[in-house]
Amino acid sequence: MDFRGDKRYNNYTTYIKKTFGNRVQKISINTGFLCPNRDGTKGVGGCTYCNISTFSPSYCRPKKSIIQQIDEGISFFSTKYKAQKYLAYFQAYTNTYAEIELVKELYTQAVSHPDVIGLVIGTRPDCISEELLDYLEETAKNYYVSLEFGVESTLDKTLKLVNRCHTYQETIDAYKMAKDRGIHLGAHVILGLPGESRREIMEHATKLSKLPISSLKMHHLQIVRGTKMAKQLAETPEMFDLFSVEEYVDFISDFISYLRPDIILERFISESPLSMLVAPRWNGLKNFEIVAKIDKKLKEKDLWQGKNYVKCN
Repeated sequence: MDFRGDKRYNNYTTYIKKTFGNRVQKISINTGFLCPNRDGTKGVGGCTYCNISTFSPSYCRPKKSIIQQIDEGISFFSTKYKAQKYLAYFQAYTNTYAEIELVKELYTQAVSHPDVIGLVIGTRPDCISEELLDYLEETAKNYYVSLEFGVESTLDKTLKLVNRCHTYQETIDAYKMAKDRGIHLGAHVILGLPGESRREIMEHATKLSKLPISSLKMHHLQIVRGTKMAKQLAETPEMFDLFSVEEYVDFISDFISYLRPDIILERFISESPLSMLVAPRWNGLKNFEIVAKIDKKLKEKDLWQGKNYVKCN
């Protein structure tokens, strides 16, 4: 099915409308789980770019029950939008990294809410198991289930540099394990991580397109306060080659053209709070303003999703 609408790429908004028939809102949930590169299992300190405060809403606190977080999230969004349904978005940290029975119990609680029609689960590719996938496959028979792996980079040198503590082969293996189960598979990638050339970043598009993914989130590297990367930028700025607005809009238009044409593009940028953002600041431009620039650039360059993917494949 085509989800382009009036765009030159498959866009997430059109996909949601065609899939559910109306507006659906994600409600972020914080389980309080950690990550194996934070608790010493694989490493300590977490990813060098990560500060969880940049994307945790005020209602989203692990000390609250799953149902309470959902109710408060619905209360928050119901003042902005008319009647709608919701997806429970297990977003913060690694949402499969706990005892299997606890993980399954929290997911079951979420879908038991009368206004929740499905799950969106963010996790690492090295924190998934056959047992959990069996549970999600069964859940997907009655609810929408989306499983999003933080790929971040397809280069092992980068994954090591940013302290991910997993390899790209583990990413490939995780998708192989999860495919063909009735689960919507997503990926997240950061464009512009230190040490990657523009050519290497562009090659992510070809590699990601080989994964059995249905959707993709992209955003440029943002350096926020309270992270190791912020310290690295201050001490060794030569490590970084951050995108300007103009550079990113031009680059992402080409990147889109190398992506497999059926992938749903969920996000192009991320908006960290200005109070926490170190660089690049981009004069406070909002998401919709950047998207408008990308749409315009695609038309100017006569590019569309898959144009160069088809040529290369």
